[in-house]
Amino acid sequence: MQGPWYMGHLLCALTILEIVGTLGLMIYALLVEAGNLVNLPNKRIGFYNFCLWNETAEKLQCLEVSHLQAMGISWLGIALARVCVYICSVICFFYPLFLANVRCTDKVKGWRVLLIILITKMLLLSGGLGIFLLQTSPWINPSDFTGGFLALVGVLALILLQILTVTMYTIWAKHMNPCQSPFTEEALPIKI
Repeated sequence: MQGPWYMGHLLCALTILEIVGTLGLMIYALLVEAGNLVNLPNKRIGFYNFCLWNETAEKLQCLEVSHLQAMGISWLGIALARVCVYICSVICFFYPLFLANVRCTDKVKGWRVLLIILITKMLLLSGGLGIFLLQTSPWINPSDFTGGFLALVGVLALILLQILTVTMYTIWAKHMNPCQSPFTEEALPIKI
């Protein structure tokens, strides 16, 4: 039967495409955009920058921690947001290794672990973004967000798709007959 065999490989291929998209967007947001969620000529606000336009100097002025605290921005909150987002990126870079390990072993429990990792990534990224936006919301309008923010929102969307795909694969693998597993020799269309 080719149906179950194709279903397993289709779900794995979809998972791999989602991982590649996630890594690409994460690299763009945190390396290319340097973690800046707002990068406009009159303001640059990100995980490492908080720069506002200085009218007297007629240039962007990046504020120090003491200035941020005077404005009501918690340094601890910004640091926690930064840690959450960057831990998520580290997990994203190692996630393909987890997938390869589970793919080789074909254990349903392994796919459940992948699901837990994905949920952890989603919670870290959404939590980090949420904390950051709560701290900086008085200085950011929704129209101010640029590529870095949009890329991180795209990462969240792809992680949700990965959760759906891995859940579908887990359900499919759990209910599939072992002799139809895409990882056994019996499932291969051509016997060698």
